[in-house]
Parts: sequence; structure tokens; C-alpha cells
Amino acid sequence: MPCQIAAFYHFTPIADATQVADATRSQCRALGLKGTMLVASEGVNGTLAGSPGAIAGFIASLEKRLGLTSKPLMVKFATAARPPFKRLKVKAKAEIITMGRRHSNLDLATSQNSTGQYVTAKEWNALLSEENVVAIDTRNDYEVAIGSFKGAINPNTQHFSEFPKWLKNWHKQQQETPTKPMPKLALFCTGGIRCEKATAYARQLGFAEVYHLQGGILQYLADIPPAESLWQGACFVFDERVAVSHGLATTDHSLCYACRRPLSAEERASRHYQPGVACPHCIAETSPADKTRFAERQKQIGLAKQRGAVHIGVSRPRN
Repeated sequence: MPCQIAAFYHFTPIADATQVADATRSQCRALGLKGTMLVASEGVNGTLAGSPGAIAGFIASLEKRLGLTSKPLMVKFATAARPPFKRLKVKAKAEIITMGRRHSNLDLATSQNSTGQYVTAKEWNALLSEENVVAIDTRNDYEVAIGSFKGAINPNTQHFSEFPKWLKNWHKQQQETPTKPMPKLALFCTGGIRCEKATAYARQLGFAEVYHLQGGILQYLADIPPAESLWQGACFVFDERVAVSHGLATTDHSLCYACRRPLSAEERASRHYQPGVACPHCIAETSPADKTRFAERQKQIGLAKQRGAVHIGVSRPRN
């Protein structure tokens, strides 16, 4: 039976994040679910995989546990031929998507009116064709490197916590050009959660018209046929699929387990690529001692595979 994958998030006040995390972890183990889930005072964010029945039961139970009656979880479903996760991790954190509280006083858990205006995947192309609309990719540089919307700005961030500073500086630049009207912003990310915070922060800075691709890139790739699409390349995902394209079909990208960046077939053909040890992106970033350690880890992964076992550290992409 194909494995079902549920990617979900919700901003809602949680009084005791640790208690919710502990209860959720126990339930996931009982249902045989694998993946990652974060719980914070501002809400929940996760991607879990398991049987369709177990996923359905979990989603219904989580909505009940969080008291979500009028507004359900934001959930996107996908299928995979084999489980995309090897372990379960449920943690209580300060934020469910790390933007850095020092940059803003956003409170999305209690005020949903602060975010940008949702635009569905079917409306997205029309928005991008409007005059004075600027599309901004809120993801990190290694994600943007393998795909993005045509003409979108890449902030070149290493982590999402760097995005507020970049947007603040970019906003200042727009203000210093009085001959140009302030642009309308069209922000997008993988599944929508980063844009909840990014659009709220943009409005806080003073951008009057801010839009948000509902369901993120994944929803767009699921809904929009290739012939009508403005998307170019692949979309990085945080599981063993590594990247997907239109129809959420898995691409030929793999992960460098030294730096956890996505690699194309061309990059794997590079003389700098050694599985599990180095790739063209990280060859100059690690020391000889690091490479020796990575090589030993790769050896253990190979030995575990020969025994028919799973090496637990093999498949964790970076956040």
C-alpha cells in the first residue's frame, strides 16, 4: 500500500506546548507514523507519513486536541511508494517556523488578520502578470537554486531568520525611490507557513498590498498543469523525496549527506562529488578531518544496507 504523507500547520494559542508534544508523540508511535512535528505556543507544524487510515485518524485527533472547530488544519496530502522518513521526532520549540522574535512582535496565534491576502494557485498567474507586482521567494538559497517562479526575487538567505532583515532593507530601498510607487508583494514558499509570518512582517513594515500563495508551491504544482505553469525547475521538500515537480512527481535530485543540499544528476557527475563525503557545494566548506569522519559514516551506512538494516542518520535534510 502506498504511504500517505501529510504536511500541515496551524497558528493557534497553545498553553502547554510540552504537554501537547508528549501526547502527540505517544499517539504517533501508536499509529506507526514517522516524520517531524514541532509544537510551540504559537501553534503546530509538521510532516508525517504512514497508512492513509492512521494519517486520517491523527489529523482528526489533532484538530480535536487543539480545539480547532471553525478553522481546520492547513493540510496537504501526497503519496509515496515507500516511507519518506525513517524515524519520528516531535518537539516543543519556541517557534514552529523560526523567524526570530527579535525582528518583530508578530502574534499570528491570536490575530490572523495581520497576514497577507490569500491567492489560490489558479489565481496566482494572473496576479504575477499585474503591473507593479513583485514576486519574492521567501525560501533559502539552496531551495531556490533548484527551482522558483520566473522573475521572482531571491533574497539569498541561508536561514529564514535572515529574511526579516533582508525585507526591511529592501523596503528602505523602495522608500528611497519616490518616483516609483510602492510595489505590491506576492510572497511564496514551499507549503505556506513561512509566508504566514513573512506577509505579516511585510504589512508591519508598511507594505499596503501583500499577497500570499495559498498552499504554497506544492499546491501550485498539484493544481496547475505544466503547459500553464510559471514555475521553473523543482521544489525542494524536507524528506527522502528531496524534490518534486508538477503533479508532485519525484525528481532525480538526491541529497548530499555532508551538507544536506539537493543535488542534480549533473552535480553528482562532478569530480567533487563523493557520496556522503562532499559535493560541488561543500567541497571547500569542510576540513580533511570532517571528510574522514563523513567517509566513515558512509561506510557504516553501506554496511548497514548490506545487512538489510537502516542507518538512522542517513536521510535528514537541513531546515
